[in-house]
Amino acid sequence: MMTNLFSSFDPNSTYFMLSNWLSTFCLFFLMPSSFWLMKGRTAVAFFQPVSILFNEFKSLISNSKHTIMFSALFFIFLFNNFLGLFPYIFTSSSHLVMNLSVAAPMWMSFMLYGWITQMNHMLAHLVPQSTPGPLMPFMVLIETTSNLIRPGTLAVRLTANMIAGHLLMTLLGNQTASSSTAVLIILLIVQVLLITLEGAVAIIQAYVFSILTTLYSSEV
Repeated sequence: MMTNLFSSFDPNSTYFMLSNWLSTFCLFFLMPSSFWLMKGRTAVAFFQPVSILFNEFKSLISNSKHTIMFSALFFIFLFNNFLGLFPYIFTSSSHLVMNLSVAAPMWMSFMLYGWITQMNHMLAHLVPQSTPGPLMPFMVLIETTSNLIRPGTLAVRLTANMIAGHLLMTLLGNQTASSSTAVLIILLIVQVLLITLEGAVAIIQAYVFSILTTLYSSEV
């Protein structure tokens, strides 16, 4: 019996290496191989959205080599978000430690690269154009604060959106045991609608995470 509603998101493995977190790397075993003579349906279905995302990210940053990293980031989070829609499968992207472990190093690398190679550009970015002189110290403080909280907002946004739908489905699922037939049918319909909504949220949140990371990198 759950004593805490959030305990459904806790990893329950007791092995030396938590097997729940291994689900994060299952994507690498399911990716289509590029060594076949002819591309199958799985490869075609995979590479078509990859090319669309590649063109989308390429329009935001000048270096096309970096778009591969952001496309891979999108598919990793998309795969992990969808894992949470299956029963008894651990969702690593619903944990703040997972999302912050990805967002913080990437943000730190962008900041270090910008301040080391383009210090004047980074200093000028702290004060927007046409800012009145008396407001410049406040704008520097506001821009510095917004830059510092970027990894936290990226991680919290993804975590909160993934947890919210799962908690709602858990609450509705706990009401099925003591419900009448009419209420049970309504709950099942609502559950199906929620799963459809969660599928859309999984795609949108993976896209938002990757596109915001791309926008942060384009500033430097």
